[in-house]
Amino acid sequence: MTYCVGVMLDNGLIFASDSRTHAGVDNFARFCKMTVFERVGDRVIVLLSSGNLAGTQAVISILKQRNAVGGVANLWAAKSMFDAAMLVSDAMRDVDRRDGQHLAANGASFNASFVFGGQIAGEPPRLFRLYTQGNFIEASLETPYFQTGEAKYGKPILDRVITRSTSLNDAAKCVLVSFDSTMCSNLSVGMPIDLICYQRDSLEVRMRRRFDEGDAYFTKLGKEWTEGTRQVFSRLPNLD
Repeated sequence: MTYCVGVMLDNGLIFASDSRTHAGVDNFARFCKMTVFERVGDRVIVLLSSGNLAGTQAVISILKQRNAVGGVANLWAAKSMFDAAMLVSDAMRDVDRRDGQHLAANGASFNASFVFGGQIAGEPPRLFRLYTQGNFIEASLETPYFQTGEAKYGKPILDRVITRSTSLNDAAKCVLVSFDSTMCSNLSVGMPIDLICYQRDSLEVRMRRRFDEGDAYFTKLGKEWTEGTRQVFSRLPNLD
């Protein structure tokens, strides 16, 4: 399992992902779930992956190969983020066509999903959620964030804090608290956590950080959130 979050704000985008993968309780490993395609001044595209690691890596490899080969549709040539989302969808379906019957023969299925977003020069930032089947939806005023993977533990925090007008800094703190809460309740999500705060119209990644085990800021954030929650709880009115 994994946990990934993408947030659409009036002044930019937040992307965050954990790095834990596992195939059973005795086989944990670390893999970065965040892939960035950046051409400064032209486009920033971020892909957060969830699901079967072999499937998600195959999709990312296809995208990178197509970027490197001229004369084929690729992320560097996409005219809009919608077109770019279509290219990710096509890559997902290509992997499923190649591997699906072999997986089915062994009682498995293609399982990969993505949170995908960024900005291409000439249009505003956009954010998408791509499902295993290759179909996708786009973030809106009513739905300013997407999650994939182990989403339920962090969702209540995002729902109570995130709006389109939330600042990048506050949204980043909220997303990190959602990771802290998720890791407290589910061992299949774990550090390092990769975070990008993208400033609207900058067309480059200026704020990126990785939080590893023992990171001073992340530890303090989780501790103060826990203590603050307990203090607020203690002030709630008693039940008659």
